[in-house]
Amino acid sequence: QVQLVESGGGLVQAGDSLRLSCAASGRTLSSYAMGWFRQAPGKEREFVAAVSWTGGIAYADSVLGRFTASRSNAKNTVYLQMNSLKPEDTAVYYCAVGPQVYISVPRLRRQYDVWGQGTQVTVSS
Repeated sequence: QVQLVESGGGLVQAGDSLRLSCAASGRTLSSYAMGWFRQAPGKEREFVAAVSWTGGIAYADSVLGRFTASRSNAKNTVYLQMNSLKPEDTAVYYCAVGPQVYISVPRLRRQYDVWGQGTQVTVSS
């Protein structure tokens, strides 16, 4: 059974950077899409970024140009580098396992079936 563990969250000021990591165990994820989502208080969980099994990457418009998603198949880990953070980026960030050998980069929450526990990111103004 695959397990995901996120790390790297914290409290930062606007304009700062953070790097989130998501380490997987129990399954080799090189042939799966991996996604990042976030959920702010009182809001629905929303797509942030994803990396397909072929290395294709997609971003939400709100983070485009500021966030960079990547993966290390050797380490079975995905990353989310977040630069120029804004207060509106404050949320719990989740990584998730998406479909296997999927032709495009999945953006929909329902396309992901295994989720990590989340890591809190708080950006103060």
